[in-house]
Amino acid sequence: MLLIPSPAGVLEVDALWQNDNPNDASTDTVALLCHPNPLFEGTMNNKVVTTMYRFARDSGMHVVRFNFRGVGQSTGEHDYADGEVLDAMTVLQWLAGQTNARRLWLGGFSFGGYVTARVAEQVLMSAHVWGLSDFEIANVALISPSIEKNASDDISLPIDKTFEIYGSADEVIDPINMQAFAEHLGIAVSVVDGAGHFFHGRLSELKKLLAEHSSN
Repeated sequence: MLLIPSPAGVLEVDALWQNDNPNDASTDTVALLCHPNPLFEGTMNNKVVTTMYRFARDSGMHVVRFNFRGVGQSTGEHDYADGEVLDAMTVLQWLAGQTNARRLWLGGFSFGGYVTARVAEQVLMSAHVWGLSDFEIANVALISPSIEKNASDDISLPIDKTFEIYGSADEVIDPINMQAFAEHLGIAVSVVDGAGHFFHGRLSELKKLLAEHSSN
């Protein structure tokens, strides 16, 4: 684990580099993962985030996950998405100095799914502001994104590279609203029949869907 400087103090980061080398010549993609709501005990070690982590690792990507402000060793206080988007952008800026990989696989679960959508929008629309103009989005994976309590109607995303996965029995976020969100944006969507919000007993299916939706 690493601690990197951030606007709220420091962020706790877990980085896995393929072949233990951030500039491994055969690795051109880095995955950045965002975890669920800290107010409900969400951390970077959440099992859905860990499933994305294993998928990205096994697919030959560098993988970085981190704790939002106020979680684990990350300092600061929960900021209802705005500060957490800044946290993720801070980690991306740190990444830019660590690796030559410039294809970006963004993944987030629940609250982290909403944050991921906002991060993708920043990379898509304002990369120059962050010094990230040389990054290219490979995919944006929104897993049961928390779109009910967060403003999501006007988010700009790379439509052909973005996908949503949720369970038909989600007890936290209404599946009807997640389907409407995907249809409104025109993004690909997969529904895991009978799965709840946390994909209990269905993580292997989730990992398979991540592979099916992701670019090579």
